[in-house]
Amino acid sequence: MSEAEQRSDRRVVFERPIEARLMAIDGTWQRACKIHDVSELGAKLVIDGAVTGIGQKEFFLVLSPIGLAYRHNELSWVNGEFVGVQFINRGKAKRARRGETLVK
Repeated sequence: MSEAEQRSDRRVVFERPIEARLMAIDGTWQRACKIHDVSELGAKLVIDGAVTGIGQKEFFLVLSPIGLAYRHNELSWVNGEFVGVQFINRGKAKRARRGETLVK
């Protein structure tokens, strides 16, 4: 099954990939990357350098230069220079948009 067949969500493909960074949950490492496409559920990234150097399945995708916009991610797949990430806690955002109360 191809990547496109595995996706059931609508994706936005950027004409020029968007500059971003990956950062460890504990802040011990950062890597430059580019966002190739994105959806509500995840994104396809191109990571500068070797993908094997990430070493963790969960990390942050930092979207702004000062770190105020970010998404918590889980590594889904690797295919050459591309990696797929799935956004974690996306269900909370979806419920909030529908006006549902979040119970802790």
